[in-house]
Amino acid sequence: MVRTNAVKEKLAAGERVYGCFIQTSSPEIVEMIALAGFDFALLDSEHGPLTAETTYRLILAAEARGIDAFVRVGERERQTVLKFLDAGASGIMTPQVGTAAEAASAIAGTKFATAGTRGLAGMRTFDFGMNGPLSDFVEPLNERVLNMIQFEHVDTLRELDAMLALPGIDVLFIGPSDLAQSLGLPGQPGHPDVTAVADEVVARCKAAGVKTGTVAYTPQILESVIARGFDMIVASANTFLAASAVAYMKSANNAGSGA
Repeated sequence: MVRTNAVKEKLAAGERVYGCFIQTSSPEIVEMIALAGFDFALLDSEHGPLTAETTYRLILAAEARGIDAFVRVGERERQTVLKFLDAGASGIMTPQVGTAAEAASAIAGTKFATAGTRGLAGMRTFDFGMNGPLSDFVEPLNERVLNMIQFEHVDTLRELDAMLALPGIDVLFIGPSDLAQSLGLPGQPGHPDVTAVADEVVARCKAAGVKTGTVAYTPQILESVIARGFDMIVASANTFLAASAVAYMKSANNAGSGA
């Protein structure tokens, strides 16, 4: 039986969804994210060491706790994406997409014929061929996958209308750090020039009926991106750990000094 994609359903219903980047192969972190109330775990194979093999346990943990597991791929190569999908990922985030043609190719790689070019075999997502013919799974699996295309360069504005017209683009996800770099502002994702481009993209996405996403690693940024109209917001497990560790040791040092 094909699992439904609760995040995709919530977005379609006009709800905002929340996820968390996870870069380490820890099922326990996935479970804690789920228990905290996040809608999905975003397993990061672009900036982390995760592979299709190591994400498999994380996908199982997400399913066990009732949330969706998506993967940000490090390579846009079709066979790499295929392995994550066959392991059970219910969404793919494709980074550094600069043109509509690149976006179309990324989307096609997540779907079986006749909608796309994904290779078909009776693996885990087909219940290993044990619960009916493979043909019964094709359309539900095509519908299940959430495609998140990342907008990370100012030059992509030229391609934006064509990109938003593509069938199968579910979320245009703005990466402010790389967008800042493309504007000559490395390390300044909150710069007003970056925000202005991002807000233009959000407005054009809303006009085209395409959902938008971005990152928010602190409560202050979270409030800002909600007010600016983003539909999908992603935090970071690493940031949570780092912030909590620093706050804890600050309290420990203050207590130890008698402050």
